[in-house]
Amino acid sequence: MSAFNGSTSNLTQIKSLVDRDAPVKTFLCVTTCVIFLYVNGVMIFTLRKKTVFQEASRYILFGHMLWLDTLHLFMSVVLFVCAVSRIVILKNVCIFLLAAAQSLYQVALLNLALMSLERYVAICFPLRHAEITNYRRTNMAIGAVWMMGLIQCLSEMIIFYAIDTTNTVMNLFCSRTTLFRLQIYKKLEIAFTCIFFVLVCFVIIFTYASIAAVAKTASCDKASAKKANKTVLLHLIQLGLCAASILVGVIQEVIYVYTDYMTSLHVMYFCFVVFMIFPKCLSPLIYGLRDQAFSTLFKYYFTFGLKKQNSCNTEMHLEREKVDTI
Repeated sequence: MSAFNGSTSNLTQIKSLVDRDAPVKTFLCVTTCVIFLYVNGVMIFTLRKKTVFQEASRYILFGHMLWLDTLHLFMSVVLFVCAVSRIVILKNVCIFLLAAAQSLYQVALLNLALMSLERYVAICFPLRHAEITNYRRTNMAIGAVWMMGLIQCLSEMIIFYAIDTTNTVMNLFCSRTTLFRLQIYKKLEIAFTCIFFVLVCFVIIFTYASIAAVAKTASCDKASAKKANKTVLLHLIQLGLCAASILVGVIQEVIYVYTDYMTSLHVMYFCFVVFMIFPKCLSPLIYGLRDQAFSTLFKYYFTFGLKKQNSCNTEMHLEREKVDTI
């Protein structure tokens, strides 16, 4: 998202040209996000309606992902609208928005590793799953992930207020490009991005290979192992989408250099929707609908009770949640 906002700032500073399709693009983008924010809100509401959803580690991590994606989606749209509308934001407000967006992005990335590890424990150590992934340890893991995700933004804020002498005036659009002008910011971003991506990629590949190996043994529940491997594979695809979003800034800069202004605007909008909006919108929906117990309740609340739920089957599925997989 930071790359997108940097490119947005550079493009929108050209006053002589106007994207006549900007209102339509903004309307479509905001409308889509509002719809999926409602979907995410219903999912969060559903998770609070059953005790097992609040105690089982897989649902705790799923709920954590929902909150992260919802907040990140909301902040992405806010920054997008500000850039398209050419709204100048106060310096202190801008740094808060950028720091929060960066932290949410990195914590969401690390949360994928936690979700993969939970599936690994469920399949490879089924007898100890309840002990290893209990409520307390799950929340401790989430706390550790947040501490890791806040390191970069805290470092940048310390540098910004204590060392950076280029931040005296904030009369440009809110983006990392216009606010963080020293090379040290770029180095920090590259370092943390590489570290987190390598770490998460290693965890996902390790858990996928381990679950696949266990699935070949006679004592393993083949169906559960197959579902768990599909879940971890989804995590790997989601990681790939996160990696693609980082390349968006590079793509836009190349397009901006070798094409005209209007073409670069269209490419920028396309990249923002495809790599930033839809992954955050669709991932929670895919995860939620793959779980039969959760999807039954979700559909019931999503339709305001018009779609009747089978309470008996739902309760049976909820009772099996400690051994079932997504």
